[in-house]
Amino acid sequence: MRYEAAVPPGVADLAPRLEPEVQAISDEAIRELSRFDAEQGMEIAGFAPVLLRSEAASSSQIENLTASARAIFSAEFGARSGSNAELIAANTHALSTALRDSEMIDSQSIREIHRVLMEPQTRHPAGVFRDEQVWIGSRSDSPVGAEFVPPHHSRVPGLIEDLSKFVERNDVPVMAAVAISHAQFETIHPFTDGNGRTGRALVQAMFRQRGITQNVAVPVSAGILTDVPRYHQALTDYRNGDINPIVRIFAEAAFRAVENSVQLVDDLRRIRAGWDTQLTARKNSNAWRLLDILVEHPVLNSATAAAELGVAQPNIYPPLKTLVDAGIVKSKAEHGLGPFWRSDEILAAVDAFVQRAGRRRPA
Repeated sequence: MRYEAAVPPGVADLAPRLEPEVQAISDEAIRELSRFDAEQGMEIAGFAPVLLRSEAASSSQIENLTASARAIFSAEFGARSGSNAELIAANTHALSTALRDSEMIDSQSIREIHRVLMEPQTRHPAGVFRDEQVWIGSRSDSPVGAEFVPPHHSRVPGLIEDLSKFVERNDVPVMAAVAISHAQFETIHPFTDGNGRTGRALVQAMFRQRGITQNVAVPVSAGILTDVPRYHQALTDYRNGDINPIVRIFAEAAFRAVENSVQLVDDLRRIRAGWDTQLTARKNSNAWRLLDILVEHPVLNSATAAAELGVAQPNIYPPLKTLVDAGIVKSKAEHGLGPFWRSDEILAAVDAFVQRAGRRRPA
């Protein structure tokens, strides 16, 4: 049986032309992202890890990978919280890798992002471009009749090199550059699995590379979650030659992401302020220092807590017990790994963030 695979044109020399309305909303979305980062970025730097994990959870949910915040944070310490939680935790590490390497976005850095993302599993090659045909559709045995058949694997290295040249350009408006790069990456589909999450990590890397978000990763994937079918349709429109829908999707997602992030930050501030009234330990107690660490790491083990405070591990148990006694954290042994300490308030705030992201607005 015969099928046709896509032969996408290169984008290295693309001169995108946006509809005036799409250009206007894109420009405003970039200003909103920059404003959020500039006005609140330094102040909420301590919340940055939670925002990053919220982006990881939202991006994973687009691929129907869901888990509670508690399971995700616990998985980062090796707890066997379920395969989804481990994959989402790996997505957090992949996003961190993307932000760290954002100065140079090329074939090597893209493969490194994918390697970190896919490390927990063994079914698909991690950090290796595919050497087989893949397709998007309901059938697993054949690409015949698939919704989309990406280009033949022999084209992948050249297409990624072409995409890297487009990413390097600074003459394309930022939102258009980000959206087109993402859509082209998804069209190339260079890996056997994990393309969506890797492609959305590329989005965060490009925002960081262009100085739009210098302090925090605004969870743009959370904005996409509002209407995933529309996002998928926009990718189809891009493959059919219309760039406007995918650029609009990312612009609107940016507005929703900022709004949702502001709510999350407000929730974190409220929780953190409440701890100051709950904790009655002496002022020189390390329990006070642990409060800020707990906001960044709402699930902790003793080794991490001790390392964050720069104290010997045996000395961390008394301040952790103080937080338990104050009702700020709970302690529980996790899967034979020893006790973990967690803030259910922070974890609930992250879960609420993802729940808001997946809720459609009234038309």
